[in-house]
Amino acid sequence: MEAVFTVGLTGGIGSGKSAAAGCFRALGVNVVDADWAARVVVQPGQPALEKIAGHFGAGILLDSGELDRAKLRQRIFEDSDERRWLENLLHPLIREEILRALQNGTGPYGILESPLLIESGQYKLVNRICVVDLPEELQVQRASERDRNDPAQIRKIMAAQLSRNERLAKADDVLDNSGPPEKLKTQVESLHRKYLQMAQAQR
Repeated sequence: MEAVFTVGLTGGIGSGKSAAAGCFRALGVNVVDADWAARVVVQPGQPALEKIAGHFGAGILLDSGELDRAKLRQRIFEDSDERRWLENLLHPLIREEILRALQNGTGPYGILESPLLIESGQYKLVNRICVVDLPEELQVQRASERDRNDPAQIRKIMAAQLSRNERLAKADDVLDNSGPPEKLKTQVESLHRKYLQMAQAQR
């Protein structure tokens, strides 16, 4: 089966990555959300969930049998060995789920929307990297307004992600989201035309 021309869409917390993904979706592009794939592989009945419960204990599950994400996040945040164990289990499964969704999608090309596209190595699955970018102060402001979170907490999350400069250094394309939504939409439409040509050339 031939590989689908795929663009990796990424950006830090509060960058507007989801808004950009929505613009691409509206143009008929198949957008696969890496966070969605990460949820699918740990649903009840999936082998990964059994392994997680076996490793961390049944207390890592909610009464419904679903994964207690908050508890798991806390455990792996405090212990880097546990985080590595979890990543080694989940990353290959998430990768399979993403590839399946990209392959089965309709549309002229695919978008992989992933907050950790570069950090997780998922950039290896894409032909180009598109970064949604804005100044860090604006990023903090938008993220804290959206999540009703303390700006200090947002800065802590940002510190755990790639820096703005590191992300931009990896970018093939950049969407500047410092302005109003209409400006982002116009930029997406322009990139969409470019990606259509690239996808066509790959066939």
